[in-house]
Formats: sequence, structure tokens, C-alpha cells
Amino acid sequence: MDPTISLTSHVLEKSKLESLMIKDAPVVPPDSVIKTFTHLSAQDVDLVITQDAENLSPGSFIIKKGDWANYFLDAWFDPLYRSYNFAKAENHALDHIVQWHPTILAKLALIPQKMISAYSHEAPNPGSNGLYTEGDFIVRLSGCETTATRNCEREMEPYWNKWAKNHAHV
Repeated sequence: MDPTISLTSHVLEKSKLESLMIKDAPVVPPDSVIKTFTHLSAQDVDLVITQDAENLSPGSFIIKKGDWANYFLDAWFDPLYRSYNFAKAENHALDHIVQWHPTILAKLALIPQKMISAYSHEAPNPGSNGLYTEGDFIVRLSGCETTATRNCEREMEPYWNKWAKNHAHV
């Protein structure tokens, strides 16, 4: 929503990422026994992601290019996970590999949802403080394409109009 915000200063600078990292929290809310690492530092992070009220929220994430990213994406999209019939497909596959594969959890920084994945007010299950408010970096229309009662174009229109009015010159 705000293209003037630098992703580096908003999330990725070492001191900023350190201040945003949610440590010792359930990976999958509300009560996963697997928690984010307390000892992880920003320099060790290769994957930045948020969570909503129910799951990790992969609609907007940041991944550092390199061998680890290739490994992670290969694991996440492995046909074994694709064919396992997780209830929520790639979302539950991601929840699984993050919780049960320490090589992935050891590179993951969980940050507040509004930083890179604020949900529109029509979206189901936003995390605490996960709803979009004016000035947020990104608005995500989570679930609009899979919910028959929602219309993505109509839902996006007020956000698009506001963006166009404020940032058409960018």
C-alpha cells in the first residue's frame, strides 16, 4: 500500500529485524509445542514470515537467495507434501516442515503480521493486530479467491483507489 517504504529499513536491517523477531512463541498458533528459537539472531535468518490466528501466513514472506532458499523451496513444494492431503494444502505443509525440520526453523524469523501481511477487514482469522490500518506496508486479501461470498475486485477497489490517489506519481 505504501511503495515509499523501504523493505530494508522496514524489516531487513539487522537492528530492525532483531527488534521485530518474535522469539519463544508457538510456530503455529495458538498452542504448538514447537516454538521459535530464543537464541536466533538476524544474521542467521534466511526466511522472514508472519502468522495469523491459525497458521503461518505464507501469502507474503521474504527469503534470502542462496542454497538454503533452494533447499527450503524444494522441501516445501516436494510432491510428498503436495500429495499428503493436508487440510489446507501448502499452508499445512509449511506448518509441518517448519515445526518438524529444525534446519528450517533455525533460519526462520517470525515477525508481527502487520509488517508484511496485514489482512483486509473481510479476511478471516487475522492474528492479533493483524488487520490493515492506514499506513501499513501491505494489505492482503487473504481468502478472497476461495470464499464464494467475497469478491476480490470489489474488496480491492477501495485500497486501489486510495493507493492510486496517494501514490500514482511513484
